[in-house]
Amino acid sequence: MPSQNIGNSTITKADIVHKVYDKIGFSKKEASELVELVFGSLKDQLSAGQKVKISGFGNFVVREKKERVGRNPQTGEQIKISARRVLTFRPSQVLKAMLNGEDFAHLKDDSEDDET
Repeated sequence: MPSQNIGNSTITKADIVHKVYDKIGFSKKEASELVELVFGSLKDQLSAGQKVKISGFGNFVVREKKERVGRNPQTGEQIKISARRVLTFRPSQVLKAMLNGEDFAHLKDDSEDDET
């Protein structure tokens, strides 16, 4: 049985597939393929360095970090930290309000999600 997101539990891809299966009535295979398609599209866009905006949820942005010099906290020795890409998530105002138990109906029509 899928986990219920209570306390410290975690929602999994299988839980999402099960929700699609329950709500829409697709077969489990179709529901799984749909969820895989959505996540695959998100991964493809992010891999290409594109921003992913999900209205009412938030923005996923890939940032380029330059090479820099860091320090080993145990030894104090300087080390080179290589350049890399990092993924950041910025929740929408709607999601923030919902998480804080605030009224968010007035935020749904705002263009806040265009924030970078």
